[in-house]
This record gives sequence, C-alpha cells and structure tokens, in this order.
Amino acid sequence: MTHRQSRPARQTLFGVTLDALTMDETVQRCLEAVRRGEQIEIGMVNAAKLVNMRRDPRLAAAVSGCDLVLADGQAVVWAGRVLGVRLPERVAGIDLFMRLLAAAETADVPVYLLGARPEVLDLMLGRIARRFPALRVAGSRNGYFDDSDQAAVADAVAESGAQLLFLGMTSPKKEIFTAGYGKRTGAHVVHGVGGSFDILAGITKRAPVLWQRMGLEWFYRALQEPRRLGKRYLTTNTAFLLMTVRELIRRTPSALPSTGSANRSH
Repeated sequence: MTHRQSRPARQTLFGVTLDALTMDETVQRCLEAVRRGEQIEIGMVNAAKLVNMRRDPRLAAAVSGCDLVLADGQAVVWAGRVLGVRLPERVAGIDLFMRLLAAAETADVPVYLLGARPEVLDLMLGRIARRFPALRVAGSRNGYFDDSDQAAVADAVAESGAQLLFLGMTSPKKEIFTAGYGKRTGAHVVHGVGGSFDILAGITKRAPVLWQRMGLEWFYRALQEPRRLGKRYLTTNTAFLLMTVRELIRRTPSALPSTGSANRSH
C-alpha cells in the first residue's frame, strides 16, 4: 500500500476516514498509481457496509486499511451533508469499474477479473469483449474458493501480470482478500466491485439513473430479489438512519442555558 500521508483531502464519518474525491479524481489517482508503479487498494462504503463495519471488527479493519476509502452509496453522501462532512459526490463502484476498464483499454493496461459464479463470469467476459474489444484481459477466475486457497489465487493474479484487479465478490470476502493478499497480487489497483459482475453479465439489472440519484438503488435491488434482500435492506437502512440521528444529536451543542463559560459538547 502507499504511504498514508500521500492521501488527498480526507473526512471522517461515523469514525471511518473517507477520501473526499470525485469520480474523475479517483480515476486519475488510479491511473497515476499504474504509471508510477504504486499499489493502491480501494475500499467502498455504503449504508449497509458502514452498519456492518460496526458489527464486524475484521471488516472494519479491512476497509479502513485501504489506501482509498470512497462513498459508494448516495445515503453516505447525504448523511455527510447532514453531519457537516463534505463528500463531493458518490463514487459508485460499478461506475468506477467501467471507467477503469475504458481507461485500461485505451492505455493497453492488462486487467484481471476475479469473482462470481463460473457461468456468470463467462457471460460477463463475453459482454466485456464486445464492449471493450481492445481490452487486454490477463486472466480471470470465479469467486468460489476456500480461504485456504487465497494465497494461490493471489499468486495466479501476480503471474498473469495484471495491473488492475477487480473483485466481483460479496462482503466481507472481497475486503478480507484485499487486506490479506492485495499486495501479493502485484496489481497496482485492487478494486472490489461487489455485484457488478452480475450486472455486466445481464443477470441482474441496475436501477435507472433517476432511482440512483434519489438514493433508491437499494430499493430497486430489493424489488428484484425481495425474499433475499428485502429484510436485509430494511434492517440495515433503519440502523443507518439511527446511526445518523444519534451522530447528529451527539454533534449538536446542548440547548440548555448555562451560567458561566459556554461549554460545547463533543
């Protein structure tokens, strides 16, 4: 990983330090890492992940240890505004993924695609080949492997010579792999893209742009898989709302009159 002091402007939200970058700035930072031969690991946080980070210390440590930690969810940006934490915009993982694939095609930078079920991965590779015909895919592998195989998987990525590694795996598996073996892969940029492989493969549909802007992408996903995702999203979104309210109360100075020097709650 790169040295912490080299990071750009940063903000703290719910005890998590985030990089206050736009999409363009993030892409530029990634391309600079490739040019300079640096290694950066990217952590993405949305409402659900911030809630789960409080419940799972291993996940929290893995995300916080990344070189760039970005606001993947619109709700995170909105919570920041309410709490006086400036995050310029949402940097959606799938959008960053597509921008980096396009940049890699232009610059002839080899990529590795790791994740999803074998059949989903094959579908995605076919679609990527049509959309980015000059893209150099150095290698690919499905995301179904045991923890004991992580070192071998990382070595396979390193042997491929890929400079960009995209992880289409669920949390916390992708974060834990990144924390433990991201550097070993030799990739200059390691980016966990979650369910983006399923979307690119055409297995699931992404929410329309208006839904994304309204912060309702989670609801669109829940409508597609209500039994699997409905309760999960309801639970985590409620917890995130409560987290935001509690933090707002904590940051708000007491309205009680004081007799002496003014005190500010911290």
